Amino acid sequence: MYERDFQEITDAVSGLLGAPATLEDRDFRLVAFAAHTGDLDPVRAGSILRRGSEPRVRAWFESFGITRARGPVRTPADPAMGTLERLCLPARHRGVVYGYLWLLDGGAIALDDPRLAEAMGLAAEAGVKLASSPSRALEGLLSSSPEERGAAESLLAGHPLAGTAYAAVYAPGAQIPAGVLGTGDVLLVRAADARDLAGRLGVPAGVGGPRRGLGRARASLEEARFAHRFARTVAGPVAAWADLGPYRMLTALPEPDPAVAPLLDPAHAALRRTAEVYLDEAGNAQRTAAALTIHRQTLYYRLGRVEALTGLDLDSGEDRLLLHLSLKAARLRGPQDPQDR
Repeated sequence: MYERDFQEITDAVSGLLGAPATLEDRDFRLVAFAAHTGDLDPVRAGSILRRGSEPRVRAWFESFGITRARGPVRTPADPAMGTLERLCLPARHRGVVYGYLWLLDGGAIALDDPRLAEAMGLAAEAGVKLASSPSRALEGLLSSSPEERGAAESLLAGHPLAGTAYAAVYAPGAQIPAGVLGTGDVLLVRAADARDLAGRLGVPAGVGGPRRGLGRARASLEEARFAHRFARTVAGPVAAWADLGPYRMLTALPEPDPAVAPLLDPAHAALRRTAEVYLDEAGNAQRTAAALTIHRQTLYYRLGRVEALTGLDLDSGEDRLLLHLSLKAARLRGPQDPQDR
């Protein structure tokens, strides 16, 4: 059976209902548009010229329930928003909306028009195609919705990654290489290739732990995001979850402990650095002073100020543990001062 492409589906809907049509994905990015005649409002013109819509436009249309609708939805004209009256046909697949067909009909098409049944069939056809595109299916795998993750896993059942160990790579700003399953800042690759590929992206990158079964991709992504933070703020340009050691434990830490918070003020960068090196050196004053290139008496003075500022006792194992973990977590959140770099 011949399978129509997005442009043919959009043209078919436009011809069936006698109104200019556009197809957008659920993020309001333009996918296809039919020939236009008659009035063209600023929102439609902007969508075609910029291949998408502004966030305020998206929020306005979504306020009419189009993300939940299973049938046609009419949206009114709004001069302030710059919109003419429209008919929206949600493009759904397995209960999930993946896009919208928009008819700029000026209110001419009644919601009980018998042609709408065939038009919704075309919208469903568009929904299947949108859902099955590799990048969109990957977005589904990373969704917080179990239903969407399940649908995406089914759509990618025949993908090579479905039968092997894979890992997520998080690399904001990277260009996705040809032939790699990716969307936005995220790539899914064979676990054996992940580190090498991340190193070739030219930007700081984090590699998540390996997984089997595409429904678990979201967990690998969370690890990759944390590894990226480590690569960006501690040791980069590439970091893998498997290599982070004790830093992995810091993913569960909340905001800085109140006792340590005063030490994180940029004004106390030297004290913070001194405390971190001292704890890294297991409390060895000689090694710490050498690493910081300061006199030992200066070290003792600074450590006394750290204790006074935080109320912690550096002779207490629990207090030292609290301070050490807090300082490492703060480093992962990013430098508070150029001296921390």
